Amino acid sequence: MPAPPDTPFHDPMMALAFVAGATTRIRLATGVLVLPMRNPFAVAKAAASLDVMSGGRFIFGIGIGWLQEEFEAIGAPYEDRARRTREYIALMKELWTSSTPTYRGRLVSAAKIGFAPKPVQQPHPPILVGAFVPRALDRAARLADGFTGCCAPVDALISMMGAVREAAREHGRDPAGLQMVMRCLVTITPRPVEDPNRPVAVGSWEQIREDVIKMRDAGVDEVFFDLAFQPDNTDRGTLMRYLERFRGIAEAAPAGV
Repeated sequence: MPAPPDTPFHDPMMALAFVAGATTRIRLATGVLVLPMRNPFAVAKAAASLDVMSGGRFIFGIGIGWLQEEFEAIGAPYEDRARRTREYIALMKELWTSSTPTYRGRLVSAAKIGFAPKPVQQPHPPILVGAFVPRALDRAARLADGFTGCCAPVDALISMMGAVREAAREHGRDPAGLQMVMRCLVTITPRPVEDPNRPVAVGSWEQIREDVIKMRDAGVDEVFFDLAFQPDNTDRGTLMRYLERFRGIAEAAPAGV
């Protein structure tokens, strides 16, 4: 894990509900929630409630998880997490869109139950799937409204995005209708990082700017900057200065913090 075990990671739905009450325009997204570790009925209820309370601003980023010890710690099955994710997505869509939700899968089922509230966004909040490997990229193309990438070299992320678009075509979907979002887990260094496997947004300010421009030119719809692990990001003032510096980073060389 990239953080020590005592790092205070808040529950994403609780944190976003707090942010929803303090804002009016900013979109609210999970990036990403490990879906097969959770109860899909409870997640569907939380997502719908958050979408209602925020006035339709929720974006649902999900992943299947990769850390087996994390699943074992809470008694959740690990080996079937891909199937569980597929079924959970299908169930949640049914809960969000049907007046009498009914779904039967191998791992989860529902029969003519009541579910309210329904999300504000129709047919449901956009679902973005985080993925790295080919089967997961194909899952994003088949089941989701978009793809979210993170933590890999920028060229690798662009290649993943291309694989999702190609898989969408193969499944008879319009790739132009899928949203492509990249999470930039920022680590700013005083000098350029001379490593061909440098992850996106790790390096000097100029390297980060080059990453953003490359993603923009490749057709990425949105990037967002995550400063959770930037060492000097210790107070609100520093965070706001960094965010201001990222504003318009693709249009001009970034100014000093």
